[in-house]
Amino acid sequence: MIDLVELRANPTAYQQACDNKHIKFDVSAFLDLDRRVRELKTETERLRAEQNAASKDLQKLAPAEREGRLAQMKELSTRVKDQGVALRDLEAAWLAEQLRLPGIPLDTVPVGASDKENIERRKVGMIPEFGFKPKEHFTLGAELDIIDIERGVKIAGSRNYFLKGDGYRLQHAVMNLASDLLHGKGYTLMDPPHIVLYRTMMGTGYFPGGEDQAYHLDDRDPEHYLIGTSEVSVAAYHSDEVLERESLPRRYAGYSPCYRREAGTYGKDTAGLYRVHQFYKVEQVILCEADPQESAKYHAELLGNAEELLGLLELPYRVVDVCTGDMGQGQVYKNDIECWMPSRNGYGETHSCSTFYDYQARRLNTRYKDSEGKLRFCHTLNNTLIASPRVLIPLIEVHQTADGSVMIPKALRPYMGGQEKICK
Repeated sequence: MIDLVELRANPTAYQQACDNKHIKFDVSAFLDLDRRVRELKTETERLRAEQNAASKDLQKLAPAEREGRLAQMKELSTRVKDQGVALRDLEAAWLAEQLRLPGIPLDTVPVGASDKENIERRKVGMIPEFGFKPKEHFTLGAELDIIDIERGVKIAGSRNYFLKGDGYRLQHAVMNLASDLLHGKGYTLMDPPHIVLYRTMMGTGYFPGGEDQAYHLDDRDPEHYLIGTSEVSVAAYHSDEVLERESLPRRYAGYSPCYRREAGTYGKDTAGLYRVHQFYKVEQVILCEADPQESAKYHAELLGNAEELLGLLELPYRVVDVCTGDMGQGQVYKNDIECWMPSRNGYGETHSCSTFYDYQARRLNTRYKDSEGKLRFCHTLNNTLIASPRVLIPLIEVHQTADGSVMIPKALRPYMGGQEKICK
């Protein structure tokens, strides 16, 4: 949600943001709706004040005058009721449209239509050169008996899988390493709710507009949805609260299963573990003061944490600036991290680091008192620290050996009982 005062003062900037993010929205039409809501609200308040004044005056009138005044008051009451209904309906439309307005990207964000126009910032690590023909992760996984996609599809449908034996252990070793890394940096670890209310999805900016990607519970629980990231639960943790300025920033790490329908991706990335319905993730979330410099500092911190973990996993990767057309509605700045995946002969997205400014906090009503005692909306940021099984793709493919085994990075070995490799 955006600041309507700012929108009224800078409509051109918001229309440009809509156009650059490829969001179909007519800012002028919304401002006309906004004007009508304010006018109707003013008129409704005037009528209610008139009604209250008439009620007080009624007691002062002589009995002969009261009958005529009562008739006037009845007519006025009907007008107030009709105006109230009209205002309620108009405000509902006004709020629904307001929730579709995007945050304005920072000036440094490249303008583009899709991920093909994201701009590479840096590459880290050497792309492996194999003295043999490398295998895809799903082939290796089947041979090593650690991934079973065929039976996953059999019992749950497309984009499902089993992790078995050392595949299971490898995934949880990665998750434990990630959790320990953030714990050591002072982040509060959380096991958050996996099922949340519609208003929580709306508060974090996933609804309206993202309903097709979410799993909805049935009519017995019509307001409940499965999360697609623990960002939803963790970012909403302080909704409707006023935090002490001295307590900021709040650093959190949510560890949870995640569920996505992947609607609209029919035929895309169907082989292997790249695009699946169920996965695990350690998600970083920071709430800080409403200051662009503070946001920039913590964005760099979140990005750095993920890069540090990839270094421990000994994986080559690159960082890109995400263009306007590949950003979400509320994001004002975003980086993706993409790991090298031999089976794709290229880099594949594994992390997204996002700065929202006060977009989410306005929707969630998360505030703090600044140094002058004024209530301000917090800034929020998030970044994946690790998501699996997608990260297993580069882990397995990059660290494969000629004999068909997979070397385990040194940082993970303590979490796997000292095991150095996964063998047949």
